[in-house]
Amino acid sequence: MERFFKLKQNNTNVRTEVIAGFTTFFAMAYIITVNPGMLSKTGMPWGAVFLATILASIVGTLIMGLVANVPYAQAPGMGLNAFFVFTVCFGLKFSWQEALAMVFICGLFNIFITVTKLRKLIIKSIPESLQHAIGGGIGIFVAYIAIVNSGLVIFVGDPIVPSIATFNNPAVILTVVGLVLTVILLLLNVKGAIFIGILVTTLLGIPFGVTKTADSISFSEALSQLPETFGAAFGKEGIQHLFSDASRIPLVLMTIFAFSLSDTFDTIGTFIGTGRKTGIFSKEDEEALENSAGFKSKMDKALFADATATSIGAIFGTSNTTTYVESAAGINAGGRTGLTSVVVAILFAVSAFFAPYVSAIPFAATAPALIVVGVMMLSAFKQVDWDNLEEAIPAFFAGAFTALCYSISYGIAGGFIFYIIVKCVKGKVKEVTPVLWVATGLFIANFVILALL
Repeated sequence: MERFFKLKQNNTNVRTEVIAGFTTFFAMAYIITVNPGMLSKTGMPWGAVFLATILASIVGTLIMGLVANVPYAQAPGMGLNAFFVFTVCFGLKFSWQEALAMVFICGLFNIFITVTKLRKLIIKSIPESLQHAIGGGIGIFVAYIAIVNSGLVIFVGDPIVPSIATFNNPAVILTVVGLVLTVILLLLNVKGAIFIGILVTTLLGIPFGVTKTADSISFSEALSQLPETFGAAFGKEGIQHLFSDASRIPLVLMTIFAFSLSDTFDTIGTFIGTGRKTGIFSKEDEEALENSAGFKSKMDKALFADATATSIGAIFGTSNTTTYVESAAGINAGGRTGLTSVVVAILFAVSAFFAPYVSAIPFAATAPALIVVGVMMLSAFKQVDWDNLEEAIPAFFAGAFTALCYSISYGIAGGFIFYIIVKCVKGKVKEVTPVLWVATGLFIANFVILALL
């Protein structure tokens, strides 16, 4: 195990990696029941999507851990699954089988831009100040997700405005208790503080009436439904029907493009935001990424793992499988190698048989962990020269849009657009790389497409 994962070389050990794996899993375990609840709105069988979610998460996370040796977990992405349901199926009237086919093709396209130098060029083109801003923005994003999902902030009135919650809600009170506990443990330098915080808060949630098992179905019943989605992307109602009408092909291609752009930049942003400060992707590794062909760097392999997971997930029967920003919880708990990912994958496998109990972990228990992780990630902002408007303006939009638009890719888009505006106004157009021009053009095209869809 030491030789395979290079634990000493990465300044970690088995105990730390295991705790990090549990921390990441608990932070993202909600997807096990939330994703089938979302995709079943299209008519997909709940049990089949439940197993597809778990299988895609296991395979994608194992590839990340065993091939790339990095501590990231994968699962069907929130946001991408909403786009799958509400835009592609409900809005554009594609069947869920056709939507799965588009997700599969999106994965193939992401694999293509990974094995070529396109993703390398994109990463190389992102200015260092924007990379730091993306990291800080992800910190705000992670904390904001936790604050909203736990109910600490609610949206009321007409027009709707955010407001602090009233403290007569057991879930809100439990979140505050968990947050205070986690902060105390961190300040006292208790090993495994974030994991302990999640576990203790979950147990405290039992008398609060917040920690309770969710409705689910048996493993055998879910397994009996899996054939309905497994391979459906390739059937008569899937890819075969998707391209049967020539008049719809432009719409199909635009939809695949929208899937791919969001998936790609969410992943790039997550890797940059969480990997730079922690040293998971070292400067030497990034230089190898920029200058070498093939899969000679960790990030190369991690990008490949992310790309393949999307197509694999579509085969099982779920929307885009992507790298989870909640991996930051495990990383801040000390996870540095693929052993963390392997632990997450094992826990996903176990969850197939204990879904009601795994899903009992409330947002009130995971929210404190994600909030403190967000605080830790804010340190990336100190690397930005905020006194220099040329650097501060693009950095602000990269950070702010990531959090407020609930999207890493939109944050990157905002940063890119204002970076180009700044350079054009200052007469420094030559500092904008061709790749940055193209990437920004694609973002603008994506906004136009989404407006027309």
